[in-house]
Amino acid sequence: MAHKPYTPPAIIAIRHQLGAKATAPLTPAVLRLRREIDGVPVANLTEAHGSPLFVYSERQLAALHDRARTAFDRSWPGTTFAWSYKTCYLRSICAFFHARGSLAEVVSEFEYDKARRLGVPGANIFFNGPWKPMSALRKAVRDGARIHLDNFEEIEDLETVVRENGRPIDVTIRLNLDAGIYPVWSKFGFNLEGGQAMNAVRRLHQGGLLRLVGLHCHIGTFVLDPSAYARTVAKLAAFAQECTQVTGLPIRSLDLGGGFPSKSQLKGVYQPPEIAVPPIEAYAEAIGVAMRTAYPDPDKAPGLILETGRNLVDEAGYLITTVTSSKISPDTRRSYLVDGGVHLLYTATWYNFTIEADRPAGGLPEPACLNGALCMNIDVVSDGLLLPQLERGTRLTLSPVGAYNLTQSMPFIHCRPAAVLIRQDGRVEVMRRAETIDDIEQGESLSADLAPH
Repeated sequence: MAHKPYTPPAIIAIRHQLGAKATAPLTPAVLRLRREIDGVPVANLTEAHGSPLFVYSERQLAALHDRARTAFDRSWPGTTFAWSYKTCYLRSICAFFHARGSLAEVVSEFEYDKARRLGVPGANIFFNGPWKPMSALRKAVRDGARIHLDNFEEIEDLETVVRENGRPIDVTIRLNLDAGIYPVWSKFGFNLEGGQAMNAVRRLHQGGLLRLVGLHCHIGTFVLDPSAYARTVAKLAAFAQECTQVTGLPIRSLDLGGGFPSKSQLKGVYQPPEIAVPPIEAYAEAIGVAMRTAYPDPDKAPGLILETGRNLVDEAGYLITTVTSSKISPDTRRSYLVDGGVHLLYTATWYNFTIEADRPAGGLPEPACLNGALCMNIDVVSDGLLLPQLERGTRLTLSPVGAYNLTQSMPFIHCRPAAVLIRQDGRVEVMRRAETIDDIEQGESLSADLAPH
């Protein structure tokens, strides 16, 4: 059956080159002021913890979580949330969501170990991802974690571990399918429409060691079409019936993964985020209607699991960075140098951040860009701007940056900065101190003949 091609939001990776004219439309010249975050002055934050600085708001974390929780409690009561560690794996952030009932979703042995160190029982961990080494599989089997199988080789590896353990275990398989979101995320899991997923089900059943009790599908990231999740539910529900016919076992859980967007502004989408991005209630309603259609009797329905990440944390995260200098580029734009950079803001490739200054700026708006502190020409934090003249020392707060940036930041040119959490009572707690050269070099070694004398 032919499908009308889905047109995804345009995610434009602009190659920046001094001497060339800007290729992005200019952002309207509205530079808002932000002198504080949750009542704590920006100046106080940087004076105490340095610049650049990641800041998270517990108040906003609670608001985002409670809004999503309420939406799904209304649309499909009993929905289970599993916090996506890859989105932000800081212990304080993970513990915040666990304290509110979220289980853990991890995609690596590293994240699995973090969850266990936080005291999360193995039975409350969903182990996802395309690569799980034997050491990780052994831990997961030992602890009773739910493993989401991604490929046939992983089936073989897990069967080897189960034989060592001496008893069969329950598992979930990951599917990729056509939900109307293109391109399909076919890197992960077994393809449904091509028959690969059913081949995997038969393979599990024939092996006799892995009992299929769950289906998982993550259709993409920053999905702007709530109805795509409804189509996913319908396909998973139909496939669940086929699985039961083959294995004789009921499917006890349907896991829709994540992909719910935040209010980040996608590059190439020139609408306010509150217009371009559907609210979480729209996703909850679409999923709830699809579940009620597939399972008119909720008591006989499998459990619904969501591996939420970006939607619950992105808007609660900020990066404070300071203007250190400025110059006029050959293309006549003013280039502001800030002490942050793309090594801290991985998502700068795809999103336009909101930029707010801690003080008024004078002069007429002019074409400008923000360049980071890296010794690389690609280090452009934000381009195509119209800004009034910013004085040296101006602190800029960039948001939303709570999802993926901190976990994918790296110590390049300078060490990674601190990350703090502003608690709901106004206290500022250090979640991760600023790294030092000792942190960077602690794993290194130096041969005696190369050591300085």
